[in-house]
Amino acid sequence: MSIKGKAYIMGAYEHPTRNAPDKSVAQIHAEAARGALADAGLSKDDVDGYFCAGDAPGIGPLSMADYLGLTKLKHVDSTEIGGSSYIAHVSHAAQAIASGKCSVALVTLGGKPLSAPMPRPVFALAPDASFESGLGVVIANSYGMCAMRHMYEYGTTSEQLAWVKVAASHHAQYNAHAYKRNVVTVEQVLASPIIADPLHRLDCCVITDGGGALIVTSPEVAASLKRPRVKVIGAGESPKGQMGGEVDLTYTGAVRSGPAAFAEAGVRPADIKYASIYDSFTITVVMQLEDLGFCEKGKGGWFVADGNLIAGVGKLPFNTDGGGLCSNHPGNRGGLTKVLEAVRQLRGEAHPAVQVKNCDIALAHGTGGSLGVRHGSATVIMERE
Repeated sequence: MSIKGKAYIMGAYEHPTRNAPDKSVAQIHAEAARGALADAGLSKDDVDGYFCAGDAPGIGPLSMADYLGLTKLKHVDSTEIGGSSYIAHVSHAAQAIASGKCSVALVTLGGKPLSAPMPRPVFALAPDASFESGLGVVIANSYGMCAMRHMYEYGTTSEQLAWVKVAASHHAQYNAHAYKRNVVTVEQVLASPIIADPLHRLDCCVITDGGGALIVTSPEVAASLKRPRVKVIGAGESPKGQMGGEVDLTYTGAVRSGPAAFAEAGVRPADIKYASIYDSFTITVVMQLEDLGFCEKGKGGWFVADGNLIAGVGKLPFNTDGGGLCSNHPGNRGGLTKVLEAVRQLRGEAHPAVQVKNCDIALAHGTGGSLGVRHGSATVIMERE
């Protein structure tokens, strides 16, 4: 069953805070939910489907559903694939709506890694833990391995990676809520300290508190609301792991999630007017752009260089809110913010300085986990109606 045209994103809200020492994680979820419902013109009593991931405190969706006062639920989903969870949730919500399981789905995100220590995930029982924990694998150095291998295989340079950060910073200057609004140059990125060779500090995303929420509805509900309609037309998701030791660091799960989304949507990468691409590190963007088909494999460094990702300048405007590199990476999970900015672009509600002209088709893509070991990939394609 295809989800093309079976569901609409009718509410979108990004929590304005980037540092919330005075709020609980549950409160951030609740405030984001309230904002998304208000944006759609709905109330919590209209919600009959709820979607959250591992950032939600408590027992999956149960504790948050109770906290939010969602008493009409007929469907819940707590799919956990890291930062890509929320893009997958859009797809899952569309599937649930298409099959009649719910008609108004709420997706929430919230986290406080900046102002409060994050609970450490329990990896001790994972089947791979005993093989990897002794090697000291952490997020930054696993992405550094990917960057180094990409450079070795394809000749990608640090200067090319730096252009991803430069583009994000050009966009962030227009976002009043962005954590880092200063525009940077390639030279400044390269002059920042090395964190995990070859990645510099400015190649890495920000760490912020915050959150957001989305409202996904049936076509019938969407038609009754006085908001621009953003139609879900295609989606795909896929994990990528170590494959029993046959590790290839040069590609991501987007090689499967992307083609699935494009096939369902009936469009090509060339049709995409705006792309929200998960940007935990600059190398993440380069690899995903290749795997999604925006350029040939190994040409990602060339593709992002010289301002090609800057709105009004380049061929493919990306992350016009500043993305995770500059604006917001709430709870170290940036997938939901990727959908939020894509919705703004399709509605024509992005900042005028970065609004893409005639933006009618947009893509949001996320990764969750780590490119260097195992991760989930999710892609969703949306269309302005």
